[in-house]
Amino acid sequence: MRQSQRFQEPPSLAEEQSLLSQGYRFVAGIDEVGRGALAGPVAAAALILPLRLDETWITQVRDSKQLSAKKRQFLAQHIREKALALGVGMVSHVDIDSKGIIWATRQAMRLAVAELKPAPDFLLIDGLALPAVKLPQKYIIKGDCLCRSIACASIVAKVARDQLMNDLSQDHPGYGFAANKGYGTSEHLEALQKLGVCTIHRRSFAPVKELCP
Repeated sequence: MRQSQRFQEPPSLAEEQSLLSQGYRFVAGIDEVGRGALAGPVAAAALILPLRLDETWITQVRDSKQLSAKKRQFLAQHIREKALALGVGMVSHVDIDSKGIIWATRQAMRLAVAELKPAPDFLLIDGLALPAVKLPQKYIIKGDCLCRSIACASIVAKVARDQLMNDLSQDHPGYGFAANKGYGTSEHLEALQKLGVCTIHRRSFAPVKELCP
C-alpha cells in the first residue's frame, strides 16, 4: 500500500495500546498548529483519551488538515467532552520572533502538557521531541495521521487557534485572517503589500521580514 493511501485511513490505537500493555496508565497525544503561519501564535493541544469509546464520531477522526472546518468543530466538541484530560497552550508571535519557531512550538506543547490533570506518564508527540519535559515520550513522524490521540490533539489545537484568528481578524481588518488564519495565501500576501505589516505579524518570517522597516 502506498504511503499516501495509508494516511487516509483512520488513525489507530496501536501506540496507546502497546504502552498500556507495558504498564503506562495515562498516555497523552500532543500536536501543534500554526507553525508555518505568517501571523498569530503557534498553538498546541495535549490530551488523554479513554481507549474504550463506542461513539460513532470517533471513526471520523483524522489529521485536522484532512477535515473541513465544520467537521473539526463537531469533533472538537466531542473530544473535549470525552477526554480524560485536555490542555491547550499558545505562544505569541512576539516570542516566536525573539526565540524562534522551534522553541515556541515546544513551549506551546509544554504549556499544554502542564494543564493535564491527571498528569500523563507517557507522551506521544507529532514530529518533535520535548527534552525539557522529563517524561517518557516518543515522537512520531506523521503522528497526526497514524495515532488517534495525536490526531484528536491536532483537531483541538486547530479549532482553538482558528477561533483566535477569527477574533483577531476583527482587530486587524483587511488581511483576511478569518479565512487564511495567518497563513501566506495569495490574498494575504497582496494585503501585506498594500497595508504593510500589522502588530501580530511574525517579523522574523519571510516575506514579512522584507517589509519591515
